[in-house]
Amino acid sequence: MFFRHGKFWSRCYANSNRCCIVKKVRHRSQVLFAAIPLIFAVQQISEGVLWLVLPHPELLHFKNGITYFFLIFAQIIWPLWLPVAVLLLEKSKTRKIFQKVLAGIGLLVSCYLTYCLIVYPVHAILNCYHIDYEQIYPEKFRVAGGLLYIIATIVPPLFSHIKRMWILSLTVFISYIITTAFYDNYVVSVWCFFASVVSLAVYYIMYEVQQSPHEIKAKGRT
Repeated sequence: MFFRHGKFWSRCYANSNRCCIVKKVRHRSQVLFAAIPLIFAVQQISEGVLWLVLPHPELLHFKNGITYFFLIFAQIIWPLWLPVAVLLLEKSKTRKIFQKVLAGIGLLVSCYLTYCLIVYPVHAILNCYHIDYEQIYPEKFRVAGGLLYIIATIVPPLFSHIKRMWILSLTVFISYIITTAFYDNYVVSVWCFFASVVSLAVYYIMYEVQQSPHEIKAKGRT
């Protein structure tokens, strides 16, 4: 039960920072990156609603819609949003080429998982104080799909010209390691529990982005 309440408190704490991050945007190229915490906010609120619905049989007619809504953000939007957001911030032409490749990988992952969500059944159940998303996806693509998902969501910040960007990769990677080590059967749900930490990383990185000479000059032109 502690974990359940912990997830709600983490959402509240992270949400308090999200509007501040978006307000710090000085150029339209920063919008997608600054909106990352908002993506997590919508995703986590939807799972919070699912927590409230699942224990009550009379509300189960809402379950499927909320389940798919959460998974669309976790499995379709996130693996594409992150690499594209990092790409838009990139100023180096050489790095931009590689970032486009990573964005292409993110698009491939999003398209594949969209197909899976449409074709294969998905169920959300409460199990040991966690939400277990039962997804019957093709087993032969599970490892390759998981690896490409990790590449799309962890690697892009490592090749950014922004010095602090590696912190984002580190927070996502550590959260994934912790989740797979201790909550292997609930990776989709528990990994998103670390959204508040990732949001703080985005806030910290945005401060550097705003202080860069290029962005200050761009602000002056606008």
